[in-house]
Amino acid sequence: MDILGTTLRVCVDDLERAVPFYERLAGGQALRFERGGVQVAAIGCFLLMSGPEAELEVLRKVAATIAVKDVEEAHQVLTELGAHIIAGPVPTPVGRNLIAMHPDGAIYEYVDRQG
Repeated sequence: MDILGTTLRVCVDDLERAVPFYERLAGGQALRFERGGVQVAAIGCFLLMSGPEAELEVLRKVAATIAVKDVEEAHQVLTELGAHIIAGPVPTPVGRNLIAMHPDGAIYEYVDRQG
């Protein structure tokens, strides 16, 4: 399984206020979208999220997002290594993802750019 990079997940109270800081910090423009009532801004290696507290409570449990070449392959490798697949693989606006709990209890999102 090829790991292409990681994204740090940051829950913020005020997305509009946070975006300019992270755009300047990362040197890029935010790619914005909404998912499940949560407003999201992807900027460089940061994924800013803002929305209802009940949704953010769940999202805070995911330590990071890991970009992989192929989520199906990640699913296979994670399963073979004893990870528990919590959700997915499912399509997203930019590819596919899955949520997995590693044997140590850490929870990660795995994403690819394939449709």
